[in-house]
Amino acid sequence: MVTASASASASSSSSAAPTLMGWDGDEMPHVLAVDDSFVDRRIIEKLLTNSACKVTTAENAHGALELLGLADGQQNFGNTVSKVNLIITDYSMPGMTGYELLKKIKESPTGKEIPVVVVSSEHIPTRIEKCLEEGAKEFLLKPLRQSDVNQLRCHLMKLGNPSDEGMVCMGR
Repeated sequence: MVTASASASASSSSSAAPTLMGWDGDEMPHVLAVDDSFVDRRIIEKLLTNSACKVTTAENAHGALELLGLADGQQNFGNTVSKVNLIITDYSMPGMTGYELLKKIKESPTGKEIPVVVVSSEHIPTRIEKCLEEGAKEFLLKPLRQSDVNQLRCHLMKLGNPSDEGMVCMGR
């Protein structure tokens, strides 16, 4: 199941959606939130829409890969409904973990530039380090708070402004 909010739908035209690497000042950044828990998806969605983000949700990693155009048999990122500026994924999900989703995204030529944030209710240092080494921009602990989402705006701002290439996002 895939849903979108903040006055946007999964079937909105791509001309109004942010581009992969940025958006103009009038458009909202688009975040894909992936979590098998309905409650956690709704919390993430609410926090992000409160921060002026367009949010699309997927209940598992396979749904996220389909949305991104990276599922088995899909090879064209351009065929997706709209571009995504940031992905937030739960670590522990049935079928495919957030870590496995992160690896698939980072292995893709079209998805590797999208910042990925992994969230988990478990503080396991080896898991955190593994995700960061694989390319996650952040590893946050649940429950997410508005301050966590505000921290993520840094990654979105870097995408929206190529001159911020050397900018460092504070976190962890």
